[in-house]
Amino acid sequence: MKIVKNIRTGEEIVKPQPVNMEVLFEGGVMISETDTAGIITYANRKFREMTGYSKDELIGSPHNINRHPDMPKAAFKQMWETIKKGEMWEGYVKNMRKDGKYYWVIVWIKPKFDENGNIVGYIAGRKVPERNMIKKIEEKYRHMRKNEI
Repeated sequence: MKIVKNIRTGEEIVKPQPVNMEVLFEGGVMISETDTAGIITYANRKFREMTGYSKDELIGSPHNINRHPDMPKAAFKQMWETIKKGEMWEGYVKNMRKDGKYYWVIVWIKPKFDENGNIVGYIAGRKVPERNMIKKIEEKYRHMRKNEI
């Protein structure tokens, strides 16, 4: 059982067991923002609807609250390396909802800068994934996870 702690409310949120059922992301504006440690500071309505979590559950929780266990650690390592350098990252991500179901998105993440050019957080948006690419990405991620052990 995995638990995520919300640093704003102190609530411990139990992550669900994965359910092998996809909920299609068919578009719309799904935006979230985090601080530099990956703690959610903003989650728009579409993001809340897709994840199934409330605003109170999301704001103050680590963004990995919706990470699906099928996602390889190496994908996020590369993402963090890229955005910490001040560059934009984009990739396919399989996320897990509060009910354990999953959804695929293409995520873009870019740093937010203050007036002095310091990174103060990150903003992420999502696009509808190309369905014909998901099987290829799943195979790539399976291979990456095998190499994590």
